[in-house]
Amino acid sequence: MSDLATTAGATPGGASSLDRKMSSMPGWISGVIILIALIGGLSYIGFHIAGDLAHVASSSAWAYMLLGIALLCALSFEFVNGFHDTANAVATVIYTHSLEPNLAVVWSGLCNLAGVLTSAGTVAFTIITLLPVELILKVSSGAGFAMVFALLIAAILWNLGTWYLGLPASSTHTMTGSIIGVGVANQLLTGGNGTSGVDWSQATKVFEVLLVSPIVGFGLAAIFFYLSKKLIKYPELYSAPKDNTPPPFPIRALLVLTCTLVSFFHGSNDGQKGMGLIMLILIGTVPTAYALNHAVTRRDIQDFLNSSQAAITVVQAHEDKNAILGPSARDTLTDYLRTKQIQPNTMTALRELIGDLEGDVKAYGDYKNVPPAQQSNVRNDMYVVSETLRILDKNHQGNFTADQQAALDNYKHKIDKATKFIPSWVKVAVALALGLGTMVGWKRIVVTVGEKIGKEHLTYGQGAAAELVAAGTIFLADNFGLPVSTTHVLSSGVAGTMAANKSGLQLETIRNIAAAWVFTLPAAAILSGLLFALFRMISH
Repeated sequence: MSDLATTAGATPGGASSLDRKMSSMPGWISGVIILIALIGGLSYIGFHIAGDLAHVASSSAWAYMLLGIALLCALSFEFVNGFHDTANAVATVIYTHSLEPNLAVVWSGLCNLAGVLTSAGTVAFTIITLLPVELILKVSSGAGFAMVFALLIAAILWNLGTWYLGLPASSTHTMTGSIIGVGVANQLLTGGNGTSGVDWSQATKVFEVLLVSPIVGFGLAAIFFYLSKKLIKYPELYSAPKDNTPPPFPIRALLVLTCTLVSFFHGSNDGQKGMGLIMLILIGTVPTAYALNHAVTRRDIQDFLNSSQAAITVVQAHEDKNAILGPSARDTLTDYLRTKQIQPNTMTALRELIGDLEGDVKAYGDYKNVPPAQQSNVRNDMYVVSETLRILDKNHQGNFTADQQAALDNYKHKIDKATKFIPSWVKVAVALALGLGTMVGWKRIVVTVGEKIGKEHLTYGQGAAAELVAAGTIFLADNFGLPVSTTHVLSSGVAGTMAANKSGLQLETIRNIAAAWVFTLPAAAILSGLLFALFRMISH
């Protein structure tokens, strides 16, 4: 694959006007912005981390070193994500000269921050459910850290490679491939019994979204642009940028709006992928501070206890009275999560573990009062119960009535409030990494989106149509808790508008982007699988 960002011969009309414009841009502006963002963001993050760890029993220097390295890897992934996905958000507004590059990336970073801060975290934990359950439960072990480091390093390396070639490859696709590689490698290393690898049912749902999103982006953007040409009679909207001249004010306002929407929804969706992994890192290294949500209120605790009683009543009604419970209810449910096959003692184990959790929470009175040595155990019990309820409902294995399922859903919601939480400083750290990545690495992707996809330069209307479709698609995926690729949707949307405009497509670019799309998942999977096997050997 050639370097699309630097091959002038492939650009319609010769050398890029963007290159000429940027050569005259004062570099100190970006430097000042980056410095201010770093000082403010790091101060906020440092203050909150210090507060979280103030009441934690002293850990070994090795634990804190692992925490620092793992957080650096996770934030590096989000930094590189900024090269790709966030760069797509600013591509049209920069290319059309609607905003100066320095101002565009700062504005996009702020919108990403708003999206990250307002996100519910659903996507973050959807990504986590792809991982092998025993590695999640043993995240503080050598195998757990091998998992985290392998998938993060593999994703970073692949993203850097595709960015260098100027290819709008998907960070979502890359992360999914890395997770699958770790799952398959773990399955092979533990005997290949088919129960220690990837949650393929969950992975299939992610695959479907990744497969459909480019098709949706292409088709909807083409239709949207075609209808706009028929209905909106504003000739300037369908012209290409000229030199460094900004478009007329209405068009400029439209493009800034579309950039704002894509950036905001990108933060609310893509920003969550790193959050889930950061939470695994925090739970593995400092469980006393992060295994359970210490911000819940006494009312939340009472609601949990009340919902526990209701859940026990429901499960007890479906329990096999002749079932014999094994030595560990958690192990019984973990086996169910691996195999997805309900056994006579599954409901007995579920009722037992719900009762144990109720007793623990009632005895301690608050999650922050759970002894440090028990924080991880309580969290793991809650995780196993929550996932068991999710799989039972998804596979329709419980035969619960509507009222009974509602009671279980309410109980699951209370459990998830205790375990599926994201501190504000984690959101700020992710947003900061995304924004800084965009500031440093946006140029290659902007040139590819603006000049390399179609045989003609991108027009204002095409950019607006592609970004509106991207924003809408990400918004819907976010509401369903599904990870979606901003890169796939936006770049395919640009291609759709080129087709609708009969501008023609540069087949070499399309072929290279398609090749990156096809090879991303297996390449990331192989790389992460090999790294996982290597790190497992080292950890032993």
